[in-house]
Amino acid sequence: MPDIKPSPASAEAGGLFARFVDLIARLRAPGGCPWDREQTHETVKPMTIEEAYEVAHAIDENDDDELMGELGDLLLQVVFHANIAEEREAFTLRQIIQRVSEKMIRRHPHVFADDDAATSGEVLRSWETIKAEERKEKGKDDASMLESVHKGLPAVMEAFQMTTKVSRVGFDWPDADGALVKLDEEVLELREAVGGKTDPRAIAEEVGDLLFVAVNVARLTGVDPESALKAANRKFRRRFRHIEDRLRAEGKGPADSTLEEMDHLWDEAKALERRGDDS
Repeated sequence: MPDIKPSPASAEAGGLFARFVDLIARLRAPGGCPWDREQTHETVKPMTIEEAYEVAHAIDENDDDELMGELGDLLLQVVFHANIAEEREAFTLRQIIQRVSEKMIRRHPHVFADDDAATSGEVLRSWETIKAEERKEKGKDDASMLESVHKGLPAVMEAFQMTTKVSRVGFDWPDADGALVKLDEEVLELREAVGGKTDPRAIAEEVGDLLFVAVNVARLTGVDPESALKAANRKFRRRFRHIEDRLRAEGKGPADSTLEEMDHLWDEAKALERRGDDS
């Protein structure tokens, strides 16, 4: 491993990290917290997923103070899982850090060795070559390069990651316009399936194809589709809340209103947003 001299800031952070690791170990030690001592990988897993999403939300909200807190919560999950694993004598936190450090060095030969990579595109192509070599070393040289994209990911993220990977080896639309043409084709195919009252499974397949291409339109325009959809969800919540508030002021709710009334209030919410007013 390269001899990387720690900076004063990283040395200080390292000391704090060591104290944090000891803190978690104390919580799970005899005489520690009963709840913490009862936890397993399985019980902590949902919290780990939740904390990752909360980090993403803080980034979307551009809230640095919230991001700092959520990153701390995510770090807690890593240390907690490592402590559980060490108690099981499966692996240690040191081994986790050692393995990821070795991987970062191995996958950055343009930094730690003599390879050249002048652009991010060259770096990404180099990564795919290195990953292929790693699969071969593990006796998995016939494995798909997509195996590194976990099948348990949310569908939007899985589609984004798969097509990002294959784009690095040239399997991609030439530009966003090409993907938009395909998107139009998928819309027509879905219209035909719905209009022809096709088997629901066939309609579902067309809906899937449409969403898959939409994810790629986002990717090719430099947009994170998950964040974009989250933003659209927040916008929908905000505008529908405006509808509810306006109707409540009239002594009724959405169930007591017509579609025309709600559409009018929806357009009102949009107009308020364009003017920069609160909605």
